[in-house]
Amino acid sequence: MAASGSGGSRADNGYSSQPPRRRKGPGALATAYLVIYNVVMTAGWLVIAVGLVRAYLAKGSYHSLYYSIEKPLKFFQTGALLEEYLLIANYLPGIVPSSVVLTAFQVMSRVFLTWAVTHSVKEVQSEDSVLLFVVAWTITEIIRYSFYTFSLLNHLPYLIKWARYTLFIVLYPMGVSGELLTIYAALPFVRQSGLYSISLPNKYNFSFDYYTFLILVMISYIPIFPQLYFHMLHQRRKVLSHTEEHKKSE
Repeated sequence: MAASGSGGSRADNGYSSQPPRRRKGPGALATAYLVIYNVVMTAGWLVIAVGLVRAYLAKGSYHSLYYSIEKPLKFFQTGALLEEYLLIANYLPGIVPSSVVLTAFQVMSRVFLTWAVTHSVKEVQSEDSVLLFVVAWTITEIIRYSFYTFSLLNHLPYLIKWARYTLFIVLYPMGVSGELLTIYAALPFVRQSGLYSISLPNKYNFSFDYYTFLILVMISYIPIFPQLYFHMLHQRRKVLSHTEEHKKSE
């Protein structure tokens, strides 16, 4: 998923005579639904993690492990589309303030990579770059959905909070590298097969070159990934420093 943060959405400047407004969270029914959703998603990504480990131990090699977790990966990564709806519906921001635009990009880019690249271009499924982003996604999502679950229950262990705002420093670049390398590996096969491309003439007078589209997708990472990454760095400083200050005051 997405570059979600924790903490208030607006800093108190110290001069307002009005008490700061608290962000309203979801009601009891919505909270129960969100807890169930996040528990299921945590369990799903744990299934993927266990599948990767078992396949590695059985094969004695990390090559082509994608085939061992292909079905659950497709199911649970596509299930993240529901998370985008929850953000737009303003449920998750009540628990964890998030950038809807940045989160939507992250969710859509992962679903796109799962179906429109890795699923559609069979030749790339054995690439090591696929394992690179799968491992990064798996660790990230286990931590993230656990974070959401415990936040909803108001019992967030510090270790999970620390992992949520620290491990991304390595996992985000690792995942993005795997995604870009996989798209790059798919380009020759897309050009050769004409996958998803529409050429003129046709009755709609419309053309589409999927090969060029994939290149544009790769280019889009240049402005967007730094925003995701620095947003999380900013949230890390704010959340963890606030936690340390709270511990000192106790």
